[in-house]
Amino acid sequence: MPIRKVLVVDDSPTDLANIKNILSETGCATVTATNGKEAIEKAKAEKPDVIFMDIIMPDMDGYAACRSLSNEAETKDIPVIFVTSKNQKADRLWAQMQGGKGFITKPYAADAITDQLKALL
Repeated sequence: MPIRKVLVVDDSPTDLANIKNILSETGCATVTATNGKEAIEKAKAEKPDVIFMDIIMPDMDGYAACRSLSNEAETKDIPVIFVTSKNQKADRLWAQMQGGKGFITKPYAADAITDQLKALL
């Protein structure tokens, strides 16, 4: 399955721009959201192939959004890759338990983003 559309979710405009730039070089179209609630709405409307999501965000955090996406029939098959400053072993484990398929720690290199995309192919 080729990855054509990616949803990037982060409350930091800088991180949104960075990930968007990295993804644009791979030829992916990107859609953005700034919190978990918006991520769920965009995922349902846009049907992205993958979601890169921050954990610490206002309104609804990434864990709750991922849980919600995993429980919805129309979004449960969209892989969620967490991109976060949280880097404890417990954070990685909890991310997996919420349905996350990958985990990238900030600050990250562009390769970390593209390697996750390749791993999904």
